Amino acid sequence: MTASGPPRIDRYAAVVYNPIKVDLARLRRSVHAAQSAAGWAPTLWFETSAEDFGNEAARRAVRRGASLVIAAGGDGTVRAVAEALRGSEVSLAIVPLGTGNLLARNLQLPLGSIDESAAIAFGGIDKPVDVGVAEMTTFDGRTIEHAFVVLAGVGLDAQMIAKTRPSLKKQVGWLAYVDAGARVIPRAEPFRIGYSLDGRPERHAHISTILVANCGTLTGNMLFLPDARLDDGILDTAIMQVKGVRGWFRIWLRVMWENGVLRRSAAGREVIRLREKGNERMMKTLRGTDIRIRLDSPQPLELDGDGFGMVRSVFLRSDPQALAVRVPAWSPPV
Repeated sequence: MTASGPPRIDRYAAVVYNPIKVDLARLRRSVHAAQSAAGWAPTLWFETSAEDFGNEAARRAVRRGASLVIAAGGDGTVRAVAEALRGSEVSLAIVPLGTGNLLARNLQLPLGSIDESAAIAFGGIDKPVDVGVAEMTTFDGRTIEHAFVVLAGVGLDAQMIAKTRPSLKKQVGWLAYVDAGARVIPRAEPFRIGYSLDGRPERHAHISTILVANCGTLTGNMLFLPDARLDDGILDTAIMQVKGVRGWFRIWLRVMWENGVLRRSAAGREVIRLREKGNERMMKTLRGTDIRIRLDSPQPLELDGDGFGMVRSVFLRSDPQALAVRVPAWSPPV
């Protein structure tokens, strides 16, 4: 799309950016070029900080009248901006500059080009996606609500997030989580939960971790939950009862081999069916619009890779198609 005449002063965007992740001069050039080509008015700029990961910055942008907010940074910045925009008529665009870039991956957005990301922001179309909502009871009894767009994890997953070394993450990307796992898994203790899916009677399990996903592709392009979709109003849950490094290796094989290779053919899907009974002992999958998790002992919680401390319980639900995300005009279904 090209500009015809003066900028439309009634239509402008805002950028919420993480200064640690962003080459600001480079980003400004890309955004200015895309904004000018689309005929939009000058863009507003808001910086995140240690006190504001992007929530308040995005809310300020909305109050200023922005019809589009561009989140430039990692998964934490995207999550915070999405939380602020949830349920509004303001669209989210993503300039993925983090380690995982998980929402961008699940939407099949370009990861290597700021110019392409900026062009999609101003010239793409809106795709409605679900937002996960986590209502948690903290260790000290407070009730707090936060949103997520990719994944919520309780237990070992959240411990690994907390133990990931930022300096190593900066050097080797998602492989830093492997290092964290090697340090956390040998000392991890299983814990007991009660869980209720879609208001059904509570069931109990002795587990290592529980993951509740809004979409299926995770760090390292692993197709973890192949039935998960961003726009189906459903949360996909994995309850994992894994013993030691060998058990986690079997989980890794399931994710990489079954989900990544066997599922592509009819013969492969039959192999998966025959193996399901044994696999379920280690990893049970559930699907529902909400799940309530009660913990016998407080456990750490993470949302989209950010730690949210120790919780006693958490109620997770899908808010269907509560967020509009910019995608290319000819974007494939996800």
